[in-house]
Amino acid sequence: MLRQLFSRGGALVGAAAAAGCAAWALTAQQPAEAKAAPALSPEEWRSFKLVHKESLTKGANPTNLYRFALASKGQEVGLHVASCLLVRAPIGSEKPDGSRAWVIRPYTPISHPDERGHLDLAIKTYPDGKMSQHISHLKVGDTLDFKGPLPKMKLEDIAKRRHVGLLAGGSGLTPMLQVVEEALRQKLPIQLSFIFANVSEADIIAKDRLDALAKAHPNFRVHYIVDRTDNPGWKGSTGYITKDLLKQWMPPPGPDSLVLVCGPPPMMKAISGDKLPDKTQGALTGMLKDLGYTEEQVFKF
Repeated sequence: MLRQLFSRGGALVGAAAAAGCAAWALTAQQPAEAKAAPALSPEEWRSFKLVHKESLTKGANPTNLYRFALASKGQEVGLHVASCLLVRAPIGSEKPDGSRAWVIRPYTPISHPDERGHLDLAIKTYPDGKMSQHISHLKVGDTLDFKGPLPKMKLEDIAKRRHVGLLAGGSGLTPMLQVVEEALRQKLPIQLSFIFANVSEADIIAKDRLDALAKAHPNFRVHYIVDRTDNPGWKGSTGYITKDLLKQWMPPPGPDSLVLVCGPPPMMKAISGDKLPDKTQGALTGMLKDLGYTEEQVFKF
């Protein structure tokens, strides 16, 4: 019986092998299926439909999550870490023909770069923000134009440092979240230390998400600072970022350290100096320069 079973099994294996070779030969004669093109294009604007909208914070300048659907559920966005995209809308000054000029703004999605079928934006709405006001009034089913990606700093260059500090204010969180999540997903051997500044506790974007990352990964820590709070149980800092706080939480100046900065102009001016009008890095100034960091050790998003 055993001999018959082995014999039958051998015949079946042989037949399967022959069938497999035939299938391979047939496949080899056919062109490989092309990988689906990413949703974004750096050369042309593409419209995506808003499919979901929800509140993330309820501070003085509330932040909303906006989810836009891609052309198909299996399509990738086409972003890499770290990069951003552009959005545009005809909400500028009126032109002679009655149409409106385009207003263009950069945003960094908070969805994972490998996410398929959609992309998520977290946008803080300001009273005088043309684009943020426009997007806040979009309804599910409305569309917005996108273009990109715009590369910022390669993750492999960030990973060359042993300790990376991150300084963000408000919606300046978005590129930091992109870097942190991807570095942790890839299990890169770097220490990540994050100071996140906001006006109040109610303004902190994605706090649960950040806390969960810090709890799950010993090489990531996050410290919150708010301008003011009435909460006696607040465990973060209150006031503004100081040199002492930077010394406590940021990596010390040196060739193995890198500090990433993103925030509103007053914060940038105080900490590192802002980028130039042409969006190049510009000179390093502010507290980071005073503490001994060099321009090679600081990157401004």
